[in-house]
Amino acid sequence: MVKEDALAFRFDCGTTWLNLLATKGRTFSANPVERLATPGRLTEWLKQCELNPVRPPDHDDLRQAQTVRETLRVIALATVDEEPPPAGAVADLAAFLAEHDDPIQLTADDRLRRKPPATTAVALARIGRQAVDQLTGADRLALKSCPEYDCRGVFTDPPGRRRWCPSPACASRGRVRALRARRSAATPGPTNPQDASGQEASPGS
Repeated sequence: MVKEDALAFRFDCGTTWLNLLATKGRTFSANPVERLATPGRLTEWLKQCELNPVRPPDHDDLRQAQTVRETLRVIALATVDEEPPPAGAVADLAAFLAEHDDPIQLTADDRLRRKPPATTAVALARIGRQAVDQLTGADRLALKSCPEYDCRGVFTDPPGRRRWCPSPACASRGRVRALRARRSAATPGPTNPQDASGQEASPGS
């Protein structure tokens, strides 16, 4: 089994909004891993995404980040499963984005830059709009979810060749399980013509 730092942020899911979903690991297990456990951790994550707000996150911002993340998660999973997303989640996301207008202000010095978000809510709104753009366009077809029942992490896979999410642990568990299944299927059965009850099988059964 692959060992990895359970609390390490993941930035390999394809886009910033998908990396936000990955700030919670093993989401559907009995013991999920919360990687955004403190305002300081949220600050660190936003900084690595180049979305560090002018006003540092507080505990209210942390709760809002977790709420936006889970709202996006249920919509994303419904999209991957080609099912209608929950109406309540869609309404919550639309209301959140409507509350945080964020006109684009650009500068160009060493490279093209956008004015930093004033607050964590504005940073989250930028992430939410990125999600909406992907979920409502053709790019949604490149989305997949991890088949591991306790993960179901959503990621982009344009070539369509990746089976598991980028977490090495999920791929390792899946491959071990598949190997055991193949070995079990290859195990020869009983050689005498009797069924499971010990009675001789009739011809053609």
